[in-house]
Amino acid sequence: MDKRVSQRDIGNSYEMLARRYLEQAGLVFEAANITLGGGEIDIIMRDRKTWIFVEVRFRRNNAFGGAAASVTWAKQQRLCRAAALWLAKRSASFDTVPCRFDVIAITGNQLEWLPNAFNADR
Repeated sequence: MDKRVSQRDIGNSYEMLARRYLEQAGLVFEAANITLGGGEIDIIMRDRKTWIFVEVRFRRNNAFGGAAASVTWAKQQRLCRAAALWLAKRSASFDTVPCRFDVIAITGNQLEWLPNAFNADR
């Protein structure tokens, strides 16, 4: 039996760690791994009436800038497009409901929560 762990399994474990961290901070889980419009939203949380779209990034070390640095402008644009489509399916938009984009950056054993890490260019 092959005991190697897939990249997807590793990603799922860090996403679950991030979800638990955010739930302990008082946020409410809504959905995970939503793929729309060429982008994937790792986690969708809610803080009262605010929708929070969370990108979870893991890097073993900061040799290439760490986890937070890996959320490029192009990645942000894909996340914003996916979030806009997700909201549209609920008859909402960035202009009609409060939203934000958070990043959970895990570099080695260090977890960093970056609330409102970037915003949708409207």
